[in-house]
Order: sequence, then C-alpha cells, then structure tokens
Amino acid sequence: MTGATSAQAASPYERGPAPTTASLDASRGPFATAQQSVSRLSVSGFGGGVIYYPTSTAEGTFGAVAISPGYTASWSSISWLGPRIASHGFVVIGIETNSTLDQPASRGNQLLAALDYLTRSSSVRTRIDASRLAVAGHSMGGGGSLEAAKDRPSLQAAVPLAPWNLTKSWSGLRVPTLIVGGESDTIAPVSSHSIPFYNSIPSATEKAYLELNNASHFFPQTTNTPTARLAVAWLKRFVDDDTRYDQFLCPGPSSSAISDYRNTCPLS
Repeated sequence: MTGATSAQAASPYERGPAPTTASLDASRGPFATAQQSVSRLSVSGFGGGVIYYPTSTAEGTFGAVAISPGYTASWSSISWLGPRIASHGFVVIGIETNSTLDQPASRGNQLLAALDYLTRSSSVRTRIDASRLAVAGHSMGGGGSLEAAKDRPSLQAAVPLAPWNLTKSWSGLRVPTLIVGGESDTIAPVSSHSIPFYNSIPSATEKAYLELNNASHFFPQTTNTPTARLAVAWLKRFVDDDTRYDQFLCPGPSSSAISDYRNTCPLS
C-alpha cells in the first residue's frame, strides 16, 4: 500500500467508490436518493423547502448541505443541485426563504436555521453527522452562504454561486470556500463580487475560484457540469475529508468552458 493510499483510507468519512471525471459529470452519483418536502409551517427561521438524501444507511451517517436560491427566486430555480449533490453521499436541504426579497445576511441566518432543523428535528436527522455541515447558494443566496460561513466557522465548506453581497471583504472567513462566477455576469459582476470576495479570504483558508467562460448571472439555473463537478469535489474533499477528490481541485480544471481558475494549491 502506498502512503497516499493509506492516508486516503484513513478518513472515516469516505463515502462511495473512487471518483472519476465521468462519475462527477454524470447527472447522478453512486447513491440512490429520495426526497421529501418541508412545509414552512413546520419550521422556524426559514421558509421550508425540500430534503434530498441517500436511501442507503449501510455507509453510516452523511454530511449535510443547505442551499439557498437568489433574490426573487424560489428553490425550484436551482433545484437540479439537490439530487445531484445528494447522490454523491450528502443530505441536502434546498430552502425556500422567508421572503423572496431577503438580503444576504438574512439568507445566511436561514441557511444556518435549516442546518439546525436538519440535524435536530428533521425525519432524516439520524442519517446526518452534525459535525460535517456546509452551505451553498445562488446570487443573494451565495452572498448568504458567505455570511453563514462567517457566522459559523465550524462549517466544513461553503460554495457560493454567482454570489452577490455589498460586503466585499471576507478577511475573517475560516471555512473552506469555493466561489463560482460567470464571466459575463452583469448583475453580480465578477470584478466587483466573486473576485474581490475570493481575494479577501485569507490565504490560510482553503479557497478556490472557478470562472465560467461567457456565463451569465443565471448559470446555476440550468444544469451546469463544470459547476457540479467542482462543487461536489469541494464538498467531498472538505465535508468528507476525502482526499481522492484532490485531483479535481488541484491544479484544477482547464477547458474552453472555464475562463479562470484559482486555488490555494497544494491542498493541506
């Protein structure tokens, strides 16, 4: 056994077979999933949503991810992400916000409330390892995921997609963060949002920035393979501590679909 193989096997949170580009680019990962709706009337702190989870319990507990839609949008606008991420071995809650007009700070609080609900009250709470949680979101939901990561440094990962936030400096962020931006975004231009956000995160914090060639602000609202590949790899690496996914993050992707990629390689 090589040292690398021994180190990889040492993580107790590895879930699923060794990854390949093809397995990450497929519409579904190795785990069969189910879903259930959560009524806003049955929760507090956020507006309900949909839970997606692996049906198998043979592998033990899973990490969990809460995802927020953007300004004026509902979960359905980015709902393809739910089963896609869950099928790689995560419990995912795609939230509805208290109001479609909620700002990033509010969305951050709602993401954390959704994680608390998942781990403490939901019917799938026994499937979740409450110490391995992450957040993600689109637009103001992406800005909200930055807020949540700032407010709860015990989170294992954050994945803001085309994030919008009036706060430009995230020098206090300690959560491993993957930011995905669209090169042609005119609503949250990468020059005034994603790139300054990424640059302000301390170099001691694991971080990456993926920029999609000629993509608009709304790239997360349709199936986007480069986003899914990197987002799943990031979550697997930092929520599951699964170093088998390092190969997709460092040195990182390079293709005609990608206009920029930055990372704190080598991963520690």
